[in-house]
Amino acid sequence: MKRRNFINFLFGGGLVGTFLTFLYPVIRYIIPPKQSQVGVSQVTAAKVGELAPNSSKIFKFGNSPGILINTKNGEIIAFSAVCTHLTCTVIYEEDTESILCPCHNGRFDLGGNVISGPPPSPLEAYNVEILGDEIVVSIGV
Repeated sequence: MKRRNFINFLFGGGLVGTFLTFLYPVIRYIIPPKQSQVGVSQVTAAKVGELAPNSSKIFKFGNSPGILINTKNGEIIAFSAVCTHLTCTVIYEEDTESILCPCHNGRFDLGGNVISGPPPSPLEAYNVEILGDEIVVSIGV
C-alpha cells in the first residue's frame, strides 16, 4: 500500500467515525427506546377532598404519569398523561376545560378524545373509585 493511499484511508475512516458519532444521538432522540411497563394495575392517586372543583393533579402510574381531574360538576376522571403524539406530558386547562399537550398544541376533551392538533388517538382512560378517603385509579374502562 502506498503512503498516500494509507493516509487517505485513515482520513476517510476518521471522517466516517466522526459522522457516526454525531449521527448516533440524533437517531436515539428520534427513535427513543421502548420502556418496560411496571406491572401496576392500580394506584392511590389522591385523597378525597384534595382536588378542588375544576382542578387536576399529575400522579405516577407505574413508570408513566397519569392525570386526575375533578371537573366543574365534581366528577373525578383519570387518564394517562402521556400524549399519543410524541409522548409529552399533558396538562389540564381550567379555563377551557380541556386537556392540552403543550409540545404541539394537541387538545383532548374530558372524554380523552382528540379535539385538535396532531395526536393520532385518544388518551387512555382509567377507572376511578373512591375507597374510604382515597381516590384509587386502575387500568381499564
